[in-house]
Amino acid sequence: MKRNGKNIAELEAIARKMRANVLRMLYYAGSGHTGGSLSAVDILVALFFSRLELDRNARFGERDHFVLSKGHAAPALYSVLAEKGYFSEEKLWTLRKIGSILQGHPDMHDTPGVEVTTGSLGQGLSVACGIALAMKLEASQHRVYALLGDGECQEGQVWEAALCAAHYGLDNLCAVVDKNGLQIDGRTKDIMNIDPFDRKWKAFGWEPFNVQGHSFRSLLAGFGKAGTKKGKPTIVIAHTVKGKGVSFMENNVKWHGIAPKKEDFEKALAELENAATKVDK
Repeated sequence: MKRNGKNIAELEAIARKMRANVLRMLYYAGSGHTGGSLSAVDILVALFFSRLELDRNARFGERDHFVLSKGHAAPALYSVLAEKGYFSEEKLWTLRKIGSILQGHPDMHDTPGVEVTTGSLGQGLSVACGIALAMKLEASQHRVYALLGDGECQEGQVWEAALCAAHYGLDNLCAVVDKNGLQIDGRTKDIMNIDPFDRKWKAFGWEPFNVQGHSFRSLLAGFGKAGTKKGKPTIVIAHTVKGKGVSFMENNVKWHGIAPKKEDFEKALAELENAATKVDK
């Protein structure tokens, strides 16, 4: 399963479908994380449909690897994996149900396409460092991507992993941060300010790239630049909007960890459908 090389219009269409599927999954489940899943959709679509070189039959190191460190955004990852053919779309509607292969956080043992079990924030980048180092030892030419949240970057383990990656010169590792400015208790800058964010990563020995997280041109340009950097790990800081795509969810911390009820679900889907209609015209 190699890169598809989708054009911008195709990526935007996929993202609209993914957002609608995320809302359906959460509505049917009656629980889950809406805001951070919607903010991460464009990042995941850019990676899985234009950047990652994937082959589910390839052995370790013979393909790119992806770690969803912000595991609560699993609905966005699941929607992308279904679109990529790892499992049927019908499985999406079983999210968080007993016996389902799709739980509230990713499980590498049950879900096809999930490479690392995540949920405890701060751990994913450490695992990605281990994968990247192992690939270096095998002289693999492929890369590892890890998607983190900005609230997650308040965790000390993230910065321990950052030191590790720089120490070993893991230039095959690219961290991506969904920087939407909100976490469960409010604004990240009020809870525990992480700015100046890019300068912190640079001080830790990384090469940072700031991008607009809902612009595929900006995202792909950032990933392209990161892919050519040698000698140090890279981080793509994607500036996003929590709840992106649904007006009453955007920048609203209320939607961090709740699923839409019937009225909100129908209103949100109508907004996405109207947006798609305008594009088609």
